[in-house]
Amino acid sequence: MAAPTPTPRRFLGRLSLPERNFVAEALRTETVGGILLLAAAVAALIWANTPLGRSYEAVSDFHLGPASLGLDLSIQHWAADGLLAIFFFVAGIELKRELVAGELRDPKAAALPVIAAVCGMAAPALVYTLVSSAGGGSLAGWAVPTATDIAFALAVLAVIGTSLPSAVRAFLLTLAVVDDLFAILIIAIFFTSDLNFAALGGALAGLAVFWLLLRKGVRGWYVYIPLALVIWGLMYNSGVHATIAGVAMGLMLRCTRREGEEHSPGEHIEHLVRPVSAGLAVPLFALFSAGVSVSGSALHAVFTRPETLGVLLGLVVGKSIGIFGGTWLAARFTKAELNEDLAWPDVFAVASLAGIGFTVSLLIGELAFAGDAVLTDEVKASVLIGSLLAAVMACVLLKLRVRKYQALCEAEERDEDQDGIPDVYEQDNPEYHLRMAEIYEKKAAEHRRMAEVAGASRADGDSPA
Repeated sequence: MAAPTPTPRRFLGRLSLPERNFVAEALRTETVGGILLLAAAVAALIWANTPLGRSYEAVSDFHLGPASLGLDLSIQHWAADGLLAIFFFVAGIELKRELVAGELRDPKAAALPVIAAVCGMAAPALVYTLVSSAGGGSLAGWAVPTATDIAFALAVLAVIGTSLPSAVRAFLLTLAVVDDLFAILIIAIFFTSDLNFAALGGALAGLAVFWLLLRKGVRGWYVYIPLALVIWGLMYNSGVHATIAGVAMGLMLRCTRREGEEHSPGEHIEHLVRPVSAGLAVPLFALFSAGVSVSGSALHAVFTRPETLGVLLGLVVGKSIGIFGGTWLAARFTKAELNEDLAWPDVFAVASLAGIGFTVSLLIGELAFAGDAVLTDEVKASVLIGSLLAAVMACVLLKLRVRKYQALCEAEERDEDQDGIPDVYEQDNPEYHLRMAEIYEKKAAEHRRMAEVAGASRADGDSPA
């Protein structure tokens, strides 16, 4: 007897119900945060390009903090190194959950999004390097166009009213998680200044205490928040970018559920902290980082200076080609079949949406050109314009298929038996079919009654007066 032919893996197929619910909740918060992020970016641009522009600079450059601890920082610096540590803490939890309970736990299933994300970072870096080298520019900004801002991308989807199937949104989220991992590695490896080994040792000792307390089951925010602040301060003074402390602590949380637990500790803490990250930390960072001049000369520099043009083309061209090409090649060599309800142009549209860099791109731009204030602002302007162009391109491509997406989303959400579980997840449940049979029998009985009433009315109307 011949062995059964193995069922090919389905790329962008339907998620399991728990994964779908988790993704929906996570993306709902990110979407709200993304809209706040858009508002903050617009506010920063207006503030910096009006007669109040000097006050923007004064507030951004205002210093506060204990100088004796090496933390006398500007407001902008606090936003980039302090508030973004919260963002990277959530990113660390997301990464840990993906590795132990999400899409990345299965090496075969993880291969495709990981390859897509790696290609989606390598291609923009290559585009930047080629453009900047050809124009005689600096290669220091090669990492600027490599990042994807999931919150900004979801905000764009919310603004244009495009509903994507949950599997596509999960793919975008997984891409962003892997993207964040490599962005973290880039920041840690390439943007670490002279090391203060005493401070670094103290930060590592603090992380060890943090890990030990978690393993011992110690609870209480009054224990962990002060310890986290100490670890962050030591990491900042060590010369390693302070956001790495947030990532490290996020990765230490347990993200697997034990018997009797509705949520793992990592999921619970992420649920509490994500609104702070998406609704406060990231928008404030945008407010004090996106305020760049949009004068004619600045816009001219974006399209003529090799560094800024490299960033722009890296986001718009490199990201879309890299992710799409990596996905197509990975699917071909792993024999993963694309969901029959979708087409490869849909994958390209999502890839172009990933060209929205913003938050991490702005951060890396500040780090890469820290010694040149003018070029830093021009690179920021190129990130803003590149993200805008990528968003416009994605909007056009997604709108071409909006009816298809809406039909798929309606099918995913349909719950005719009103039990709180979408019908597509109950096709193998006999009780569901019995409930549906009862519902249809009641509807049939009602229609028969209405038919009898209508027939009697017609008979009375046809009878002679």
